[in-house]
Amino acid sequence: MDIVYWLIIIALFIIAFIGLVYPVIPSVLFLIAGFLVYGLIYGFDHYSWVFWVVQGIFFALLMVVDYAANLFGVKKFGGSKAAIWGSTIGLLIGPFVIPVAGIILGPFLGAIIAEILVHKKDFKTSLKIGIGSLLGFLSGTIAKGLIQLAMIIYFLFEVL
Repeated sequence: MDIVYWLIIIALFIIAFIGLVYPVIPSVLFLIAGFLVYGLIYGFDHYSWVFWVVQGIFFALLMVVDYAANLFGVKKFGGSKAAIWGSTIGLLIGPFVIPVAGIILGPFLGAIIAEILVHKKDFKTSLKIGIGSLLGFLSGTIAKGLIQLAMIIYFLFEVL
């Protein structure tokens, strides 16, 4: 049964990484679910209060990176709050409208469209802001992936 239990935990962790590409999947909740499943099966005595504090810090860092990367990317390239909202909406809708490519095109197009519609910016300026949004999203995704990996490595360090 240990193999089945670990397969469930690993599946939860894999879903968490899929959530990096499909943001409607709450990645961190699947990581925590993996920790909880392990605790329910093998006991919570493997987790110290330090474990939960460190994981809480990682969780907070995930939230900050998620917000800050997009904000920084858009602002660095001259975008407004409308571009941030547009890229966020594009990020949520894009993967469903255009499977696979929508995760990249959604925030990019969302920022461009928002700048054109709300602030009446020209296409060239809006395109530059869209690129900033895309770069912010990609850098944030990489950073979040590394943080999630660190959370899993720390979990494994504690329980193995």
